[in-house]
Amino acid sequence: MSSETLSATEHKMIRAVEVLGRDLQGVRTGRASTSIVDHLVVEAYGSPMPINQLAGVSVHEGHQIVIQPWDRNVLQAIEKAIIKSDIGLVPNVDSSVIRLNIPPLTEERRKDLVKQIHKRMEEARVEIRNLRRDAADLLKKEEHEGTLSSDELRREMEQLQRITDKHVADVDRVGAAKEQEILEV
Repeated sequence: MSSETLSATEHKMIRAVEVLGRDLQGVRTGRASTSIVDHLVVEAYGSPMPINQLAGVSVHEGHQIVIQPWDRNVLQAIEKAIIKSDIGLVPNVDSSVIRLNIPPLTEERRKDLVKQIHKRMEEARVEIRNLRRDAADLLKKEEHEGTLSSDELRREMEQLQRITDKHVADVDRVGAAKEQEILEV
């Protein structure tokens, strides 16, 4: 049972790191990336739909995102969704495409984004530590029930700590890469 506990806990920790990575992809840097608009949901055809199901999204010239709807009737719905969103970009609507110009980041904005990244990294670390605590509680419960000896408990706890340290290091690595990307001029 204890190896199952460790395996399940490690899987949850891996997912926490993956979620952090996806969250950080949406953070706007000085360069254009389609991940900035990936999370946008557009009200079209009477139901909410992801933008990538309504239009082709591409990066043009490194500093501009081009959204080309497959149906021109949803052009205004996409524009409305962009304006409502928190991405902070103003859409320029041509006859059949929407262009989002990505302005270069100011030094102040870069520092603010780095603070947001550090906050999100700390949330991920806390989540991983909570998973470790829950697994440790389960292991101690197994020892109390007699299905795990004290030596086995000690070995499992050491293994749990190694797993935790590995995934906290992964969080730091993912965050540092995004921070480097933001601070790059």
